[in-house]
Amino acid sequence: MSFYVGLNVSVKLTAVCIVDGDGAIMPEAVLCTEPETLASFLSGTGLTFARVGLEAGPLSSWLHDGLAAAGLPMVCVEARHMAAALSAMRNKTDRNDARGIAQMMRTGWFRKVHVKSREARELRLLLVNRRALVAQRCELDNTIRGTLKVFGLKVGVVSRLGFEARVLELVAKHPNLGDLLQPMLTVRAVVMEQYHVLHRRLLQAVREDEICRRSMTVPGVGPVVAAVYRTGVDVPERFARSRSVGAHFGLTPRKYVSGETDRSGRISKCGDALVRTSLYEAANILLTRVKGWCRLKAWGLRLARRAGMQKAKVAVARKLAVILHRMWVDGSDFRWGGTETVAA
Repeated sequence: MSFYVGLNVSVKLTAVCIVDGDGAIMPEAVLCTEPETLASFLSGTGLTFARVGLEAGPLSSWLHDGLAAAGLPMVCVEARHMAAALSAMRNKTDRNDARGIAQMMRTGWFRKVHVKSREARELRLLLVNRRALVAQRCELDNTIRGTLKVFGLKVGVVSRLGFEARVLELVAKHPNLGDLLQPMLTVRAVVMEQYHVLHRRLLQAVREDEICRRSMTVPGVGPVVAAVYRTGVDVPERFARSRSVGAHFGLTPRKYVSGETDRSGRISKCGDALVRTSLYEAANILLTRVKGWCRLKAWGLRLARRAGMQKAKVAVARKLAVILHRMWVDGSDFRWGGTETVAA
């Protein structure tokens, strides 16, 4: 007989529940959240497991890899799906959640989540840290701008490289203000320096990755978008059809059909928000800044005339997701498709 395991994971402790094929509860335990501890307990039962499930979360990739390396059939379940399934339980406890997860493994009523490879997770860490430094620099710039306005000193439009020089120019006749702002400018300089360190590492990673280099043949797709898409998809074979990728990243409309009601809403915004945002930025660049013409740009501008630029950008972002996946699978470069233009 096969048995099924549910793991309710927290930072320190993990509740473990084992059920048989009929749903009867077998051994339960609360163990330290360590792959070695959990694998030792499960292997020590002497049972044969069909599925071992846990909810997608910050520790799920680490635990999944460790337990899979121990020979356990791991399944990572989508958090929203699991929350909906467990919401019917009267009392929410770690023990009851582990029992509910075990029953989901037994019935097969779950949506499996792809656990990304270590290489994809490391590249995503680089992207997230780089993005965090950009946000910190913008916050520092806005804070400095706001504090100077109180004294009638306006920074105005200036590049990020010329920002410090402009601030020092404004406070040159106000020594006290310069002393108060110098710590902020010092922190900003450190943030900028470390940002450039991460940005150079990102560019190097993109240059060494064939998939990223091929993705950059698409107009509007730069190193950052290519790397983000690379980490978001990770394994292209998990999508049976390329057109499924747009829906996976939340770029297709919501649908509600019940009885005589049939309506479509805005895009679902499910899946990886960073990939969705990056594809939208690439679509915006393609439609507004790329000078060359291609069939994709012409199609997007025709749609913009009919439905508005914002909807056109979302639609082009969805098409970019599909095109990038097909190029990845086929090993082909982007085909511009002639010099089609759009009538004014």
